[in-house]
Amino acid sequence: MASSSPPILKSPEPTKIPSPSAEALEFMSSVGPEELDLCLFTELLQTVSDSGKELGSFTVSVKPAHYEQEGNVDEKCFLVHASSHGTVDNAPCGTSIVAYISPQMETLEQHHHEYIKMKEHSLDKKIHMKRKGDKMVINRVITEGQQVQQETTSYDLTSLTGFVSEASNLLLMRLLARRRDIENLDFLTFDDEAKLCISSYQPLGTRHQVIGKTMVEAYGIERTTHSEDIPITWQCYFLPDGHLVSRVQVGSPVTIKITQMPILSEPEEEDPKPVFEKKALNFEEDVQLYSEYQDRKEELISDHETYLRRHPEMKVLLGDFMQFLLLRKPEDIIAFAADFFGPFSPAQERGDTFPVLRGPQSKS
Repeated sequence: MASSSPPILKSPEPTKIPSPSAEALEFMSSVGPEELDLCLFTELLQTVSDSGKELGSFTVSVKPAHYEQEGNVDEKCFLVHASSHGTVDNAPCGTSIVAYISPQMETLEQHHHEYIKMKEHSLDKKIHMKRKGDKMVINRVITEGQQVQQETTSYDLTSLTGFVSEASNLLLMRLLARRRDIENLDFLTFDDEAKLCISSYQPLGTRHQVIGKTMVEAYGIERTTHSEDIPITWQCYFLPDGHLVSRVQVGSPVTIKITQMPILSEPEEEDPKPVFEKKALNFEEDVQLYSEYQDRKEELISDHETYLRRHPEMKVLLGDFMQFLLLRKPEDIIAFAADFFGPFSPAQERGDTFPVLRGPQSKS
């Protein structure tokens, strides 16, 4: 049975906490939701040796998610899941990362598990970090052979400005590959001992690479974690949309590379709205419109003539009105017409008929 040592509580020394570069902080603040949405995809790569032998697989996926924080606050975020499993020198080994990353590239919670199983010696390392209040708490459980070591470290969130975890690094690299604008980018990260150190990014330029039967141009990014012990460097190449083409740790005989051309992630372009020029409408020159006009005109004339034939009193009424109008020659024709036709309305109150039409009455 493995023996377990009591948890060790550690607090980092403030004097040893490094600082990110201004360019790194500016980069993180400039990332918008539309840019992040273009980085939401899953990719599958193969792990191969120097001789080309397949050793395992490597998958990375970034999906939209929700994260429930303290106080039941449901926050929109991204679920980052990466896993690598295979064999090195006939020894099973693997890495698994599951994390929630905020739209501001902040790590809300991350589970990181590494293992290697050998006959004489095995190593299992589990690291869990989570925000609790105003602190980031890191729990490490390392099982080496029969020995189990537990360690807890916490950092104030104010000291983690510009921090990039292993999970947020996967998302960050996709953004950098899309922008291709890397200069003086020094972020903070944790080394293997959960100590803060600088994680720097440098451009490697472009190179041509064959994926299947397709020749592509890949953009390279070099990442180095400057640990107090031994700096570790990775060289990664990406397609223009952020898909990983290859990844290798400097000094390692193992390379991760893509084997099939993926479907590139590109922004959707909105179709331009059609613009219709205003044109003068001359229906007399349009055969169809002029024909419709003539048909409608004849239809109205026929309808009006039918109505007049059915109501001969209308001609008498209009004739009387025109006679009175020409006799009186009023200044206000509207008021004169209202007085003339008013008595014919069913709503008209009984009273004097045609007061305007009668004119002034003589005194007896």
